Amino acid sequence: MLVTIISRLFQLYQLAIVVYILMSWFPGAYNTRVGQFLGQICEPFLSIFRRFIPAIAGLDFSPIIALLVLQLAESGLFYLITLLIY
Repeated sequence: MLVTIISRLFQLYQLAIVVYILMSWFPGAYNTRVGQFLGQICEPFLSIFRRFIPAIAGLDFSPIIALLVLQLAESGLFYLITLLIY
């Protein structure tokens, strides 16, 4: 039960990041309430990666790395949970 809740939270945050990234394709989308909300929850995490990964030819690849790290963190957490349970 707890594992399912944690998994859903990770999936929800990953979805929020993807939606936030896709909003960059629409002018003014970041200025909406949804855009501002997503910016408040996604930007602190994404800014960590933007400090170390520069944009290449105007493309920001840091969200891809951020999503990979988030996926690795989820996998690592579930591995630790299974070690503690069994």
